[in-house]
Amino acid sequence: MTGDSPAALARTAPTGRRLVLMNPGPVNTVEAVRGALGGPDMCHREPEFGALMNRIRRKATAVCGGGADHTSVLLTGSGTAALEAAVTSAIPADGGLLVVDNGHYGRRLFDIASVHGIRVTRLELGWGTPVDPAAVGRALAADPSLTHVAVVHHETSTGMLNDVSGIGAVAHKHGCLTIVDAISSVGAESLDITRDGIDWLVGTANKCLEGMPGVSFVCAFRRDFDALAAHPAHTYYLDLNRHFRAQEKAGAPAFTPSVPVFYAFEAALDLALAEGVARRGARYRALAERLRAGLTEQGLHIMLEPEHRAVSLSAIRLPDGVRYESLHDACKRAGFVIYAAQDQLTGGFFRLSTMGAMDERDIDNFLAALSESLAGQERGTPVRPGPGEAA
Repeated sequence: MTGDSPAALARTAPTGRRLVLMNPGPVNTVEAVRGALGGPDMCHREPEFGALMNRIRRKATAVCGGGADHTSVLLTGSGTAALEAAVTSAIPADGGLLVVDNGHYGRRLFDIASVHGIRVTRLELGWGTPVDPAAVGRALAADPSLTHVAVVHHETSTGMLNDVSGIGAVAHKHGCLTIVDAISSVGAESLDITRDGIDWLVGTANKCLEGMPGVSFVCAFRRDFDALAAHPAHTYYLDLNRHFRAQEKAGAPAFTPSVPVFYAFEAALDLALAEGVARRGARYRALAERLRAGLTEQGLHIMLEPEHRAVSLSAIRLPDGVRYESLHDACKRAGFVIYAAQDQLTGGFFRLSTMGAMDERDIDNFLAALSESLAGQERGTPVRPGPGEAA
């Protein structure tokens, strides 16, 4: 790898006009990652693939902060696939789950458990509301039969970063294990499975790890993976115990994996480990601060107080009368993909990510394009305030 920035490396790809992806995954990737997709044809039952798979497992565990007592299991599928595997596999037959919900993806945790008939309690706080670990403690005290607590680290519906360490400490005090959706945070946010006392950590390749979509993983203690054998299987393909036994005991995947994406994931993990989580997080933060300063100069409102914002995503209130669809199309014509808001924020907000291979030039060019795009928008009916905002 040269000393060039990831964004500069990404521009070397002979793929025509480059779109800067400001959606929170898939992200812009560097040529080393894209080029790895063209690796040799390989049978997934051969020892060469087993060696590749196990290297990726070790590297994913290292990015998560895991030690010798931890391991990772890989799945061909999006982050949601790994999350569903973790939620449906980790809860014992007589167990129960407390879901901490302060956004769209907290609700997703609840929905996954509900679909599979897992006993689940939802601590609904409201979108953009910081999690008070004491409230988690009260919910656990009210139902001592609960065995697990699930929470999203980076809630990308709002850009909220939740205190998983504090929540984990309370959960462990009540004898519960934690399941952390780190899909949009692992690799860039300050997160360490050992330091933060996380029991089950779910991640994916195509966000802060800057890989390609199509492979995800679950990282946990080996002893907890071993304990899955005593749990009922809620699914066939997403049975985490099945995948663990195949990868750990047989050294082969349980089912046919997406081999090219595995090649790309190893290349991305090598770059992530070389850069380091702290440096990548600092890179993202610098871009986010530059972006947020420019948005503020244009009179745009950014959701959440600064201390609760993730380093890689901002939720921005649309100016009165500006339609997201029109703004999206204008920005895309200028070479930038922005992202819609979800559920209760739809129509009133849009989202911008600073994940992936982008640099200061991309941010400055985007801010200029956004200013021009907003100037060309027709204004009409005022937008309704978002959660927690004054009218």
